Amino acid sequence: MAILKFRIYFEEDESIYRDIVIRHTQSFRDLHDSILKSYEFDNKHKATFFRSNDHWQRGREISLEKYDKAYKAEPLLMEDTTIGSEIRDPNQKFIYVYDFVKNWAFLVELINVSKEENPKMTYPGMVRTEGIAPSQYGTKGLLGEKFADVEEKYDLSSGADGFGEKDEDGEDFGEAESTPGSEEEV
Repeated sequence: MAILKFRIYFEEDESIYRDIVIRHTQSFRDLHDSILKSYEFDNKHKATFFRSNDHWQRGREISLEKYDKAYKAEPLLMEDTTIGSEIRDPNQKFIYVYDFVKNWAFLVELINVSKEENPKMTYPGMVRTEGIAPSQYGTKGLLGEKFADVEEKYDLSSGADGFGEKDEDGEDFGEAESTPGSEEEV
């Protein structure tokens, strides 16, 4: 059984990529799920692969489902199409597009073919990660989810308690000391 290793580049930055190994008998749906998992994307949007050449031109479409759009040729379906059936040369390339609104594009390149299966490996599987994946929704940095907690705990936006508000004398709340009998509650 052939084991195929694909390098999946983030189209906008080729220094960001994931290497995924997959059996040639597994489907494009398996590869689709692996790419999303490796880039920490959810599985809520439309997606498609295009068979490609060395110039990254889009060829035959291998789609998650048949979408309501015009096709030059009927798309193959990911669920029914094995990876091995679409390999035409030793450096086969595909373009993977996810979420047609945001238009996430990834360049998928076959970089190795092996006859030996690793018994400790679950296929498909990610074997290499380079670079920080783009955030599917909004921003994601080195701090990850912890940063959002800090933002919520210390809300420094204008109009938040004690920031940017003035009392009737024009003084900032929080800077003036409250005197006994004043209407301001502490």
